[in-house]
Amino acid sequence: MTELRLILGDQLNPEHSWFRQRSDRVVYVMLELRQETRYVLHHAQKIIAIFAAMREFARQLSQQGHRVRYVQLDDPSNRGSLTDNLDALIAHYQAVKFSWQLPDEWRLDQQLTRWATSCKVVTQSVDSEHFFCHREQVASFFGQRKTWRMENFYHEMRRRERVLMCPDGQPEGGAWNYDAENRKPWKGTPATPDDRRPVHNHEALWQSLTELEVPSFGEPHAADFRWPLDRQEALALLECFIRDDLRHFGQWQDAMHTDCWHLFHSLISFALNTKMLSPREVVSKAQAAWQNGEVPLASAEGFIRQVLGWREYVRGVYWAKMPGYRDNNFFNHQRPLPAWFWDANTKMNCMAHAIGQSLDQAYAHHIQRLMIVGNFALLAGLAPAEVHAWYLGIYIDAFEWVELPNTLGMSQFTDGGLLASKPYVSSAAYINKMSNYCSGCEYNPRERLGLNACPFNALYWHFFIQHQSQLAHNLRLSMVYHQLKKLSPQEQENITQHAQNLLIAIEKL
Repeated sequence: MTELRLILGDQLNPEHSWFRQRSDRVVYVMLELRQETRYVLHHAQKIIAIFAAMREFARQLSQQGHRVRYVQLDDPSNRGSLTDNLDALIAHYQAVKFSWQLPDEWRLDQQLTRWATSCKVVTQSVDSEHFFCHREQVASFFGQRKTWRMENFYHEMRRRERVLMCPDGQPEGGAWNYDAENRKPWKGTPATPDDRRPVHNHEALWQSLTELEVPSFGEPHAADFRWPLDRQEALALLECFIRDDLRHFGQWQDAMHTDCWHLFHSLISFALNTKMLSPREVVSKAQAAWQNGEVPLASAEGFIRQVLGWREYVRGVYWAKMPGYRDNNFFNHQRPLPAWFWDANTKMNCMAHAIGQSLDQAYAHHIQRLMIVGNFALLAGLAPAEVHAWYLGIYIDAFEWVELPNTLGMSQFTDGGLLASKPYVSSAAYINKMSNYCSGCEYNPRERLGLNACPFNALYWHFFIQHQSQLAHNLRLSMVYHQLKKLSPQEQENITQHAQNLLIAIEKL
């Protein structure tokens, strides 16, 4: 009377209720799958991290007395696809029941659901016990509204979970959002922390992946691998962040600097998105740090908003709008990604640094993703599907439920305003303000036209000229179009011509 229970590579939560009791009748199944290495081109560190973390999770379950069947990529019994492996394992164990935790990716959810309808044994799906909300809760909250603003949902979550709330139902400090206090550029002080992530050697795993011809890009750093691979390592990293860095996170969360790629960011996103950490414990620890007087309210709120607000919100958008959401293309952008997205070989210092860091670390923080890489992609009219695939592949914390709405909705405005109230684009002025990227760059951030002018400037104004019919009615862009009206027809023509020349020569920027 054996039951098989499937654990996916982003379901590495030892606190799940499944594991509270041991039973010889339950076999936990973990599979390294060719299908998961090929549906998009992944960063080498992402592949190493997921496989290494899966193997460690299986080892710890076995050590605790659970029955585990772990099938490595090169195992002769590995059938390659998820469902072919499941059919074979059900037959091998003569299982009478198969259970799985609900996947967070639509593709896998559909694959398992379709397979289960024709399965010859009893099947059951259970909750992953990770998120604050169930899949449909965000859609239920917004109902038939044409725009889904995260801020409204965030207020509701704060009230429901009683996070940073006064007894009278008002937000602590009298405001819901302290984002205005969290936009400082970093000028070298306070000192940034050392990289406190654990160190692993995964040369053997990387050699195996190479021999198996698993496609990848980016630097593997297999001999000096720095991402947490189990719950204890993830907790240690979280504790360091809460104790030492959260106090500074708020003010400098949007800053970018060539001297420190991580600044005061927590670097827990991979551990959180593979469920080594619970969002509840992350929010609880941040709130406790503020209550104990260890961090400013603005820092605690800014961090909590990302976890309790934005993370839950984009998941809800994902499940409400898939599969059609990934095909949205409001501006009908079709330009292919330049080749330098894969090697960072561009003269634009900001893009070279943000992409180069991503290739080297498999990580960039939210402003680098949104206001450097995503900003350029939108201004240049890059094809959203290609942008999405690049983001999904390159970032170690990128799983489709969180990456796709962020990339397509927030960054590329493909839904026309359901998620974001305006396109998040800027000229070089913002980049120059929030980073030191413009220092020493071949392009001048203060020039709009000419060989030395920063491409962001002409592309910025060209974007609003080109899409005036779609955007001029947006109240949040009234200042932009007011400024645009001040430009003479000849100036607008000069900008348009220069921008078009830049796009023709995009590979050489």
